[in-house]
Amino acid sequence: QDHVCSLPKVPFRGAPCSDAAGSQVPYAAIMKQVNSSLSGVLWDEIQKAPFYEYKDSVGQFHQVWFDDPHSISLKAAYVKSRGLRGIGMWNGNSLDYSGEAVAEQQTQAMWQALTP
Repeated sequence: QDHVCSLPKVPFRGAPCSDAAGSQVPYAAIMKQVNSSLSGVLWDEIQKAPFYEYKDSVGQFHQVWFDDPHSISLKAAYVKSRGLRGIGMWNGNSLDYSGEAVAEQQTQAMWQALTP
């Protein structure tokens, strides 16, 4: 089925199915892989988050879900509109701090998106 990726049932802290079945990928790797993926960037309107799909070298299908400046800014705006105290990202050290021009721009955009 298009754009459906079932997670194996891997129990994690009482949940019968969780992201414990997957692995974390640094934002730098995502930004490099997304352009060569099968799908390019896709958008889930319910989660308000981007994702993409690819097949690995043995033909296994994968989905990669991530946040980008647009999805982070929507979440930050929601927090602000509800008068909540703040927002943070899961793992800021997964951004690309290599010093390359594109990486600096992507990293700056992510941090700016946290303050609507």
